[in-house]
Amino acid sequence: MNKKISIGIVGYGNLGKGAEKAVLQNLDMELIAIFSRRALKDTQNGVPVVNIAKIAEYQGKVDVMLLCGGSATDLGKQGPEIAGMFNTVDSFDTHEKITEYYQSVDEAARRSGNLAAVSVGWDPGLFSLYRGLGSLVLPQGTTYTFWKGVSLGHSNAICQIEGVKYAIQYTIPRKESIHAVRDGGTPALHAGDAHWRDCYVVADEGADLARIEQQIKTMPNYFAEYETKVHFISEEDFHAKHMEMPHGGLVFCSYEPSPGEKNIIEFSLKLDKNPEFTAFVLTACARAVFRMAMKGEVGAITILDIPLGHLSAEEPAELRKRLL
Repeated sequence: MNKKISIGIVGYGNLGKGAEKAVLQNLDMELIAIFSRRALKDTQNGVPVVNIAKIAEYQGKVDVMLLCGGSATDLGKQGPEIAGMFNTVDSFDTHEKITEYYQSVDEAARRSGNLAAVSVGWDPGLFSLYRGLGSLVLPQGTTYTFWKGVSLGHSNAICQIEGVKYAIQYTIPRKESIHAVRDGGTPALHAGDAHWRDCYVVADEGADLARIEQQIKTMPNYFAEYETKVHFISEEDFHAKHMEMPHGGLVFCSYEPSPGEKNIIEFSLKLDKNPEFTAFVLTACARAVFRMAMKGEVGAITILDIPLGHLSAEEPAELRKRLL
């Protein structure tokens, strides 16, 4: 019997809990430990929770670490640091900073001889593949992405503002823009033309609401480029109405090879729980990272560098029979 892939999880928030669930459902993997800054008991599934200060002690015991911290404050430091000790997978999702982040992780992973898959959630991640496939098949086409639902990265960014107790942010696509693209049009859409932001915030008692709203609306890379609405609500309303984390979206590639002749590629994704789905993507990529690392590959990679077959626990012959 082949050796199981030993997995560690860094961070035990929504994404980390989803990763625990995903790893335990993959029979070719075993979950060694969860690493957290918080003092937590072992999980309900009996997985030990270890203080992150002890993570280096697990070198040689963990094949791949799933980094489940937030992009706003955690991964910028943890990504390169942990890639210097382990093979890693993360879902860094601040699009404007991915190149810089990739380079820092790549340097750390190469120095240590490890392999690190960065930004491999569903967007960036699966939607990156869809955008790539559309633009490769229709190289003269125009590509569009629309998102709808809760953004963990944006919500976490709001929570870093002084005076914010809880926050959640919904990205809302503009229907008129979707209709224009689906009908074969190729409008020039800037960020704010395609979406707007809807934020629900629970503030600390006595917090300056006007300051919080201004900080949200002017936050670069997250809200400054968009029409943004901020709603201050009670903690009771937040827990009653905003605990689910739906998300999804659409990717289009549109091309008109001859006047009146339209080719449109459309991919869609609808998720009831964004963190859980992202965790399953991370887990599949961990399998690929393990296989590629065993072949001697080092440095940083993205989902664009991963052969699709490496994501599956099935043998290549089984995949050919089932999928082709």
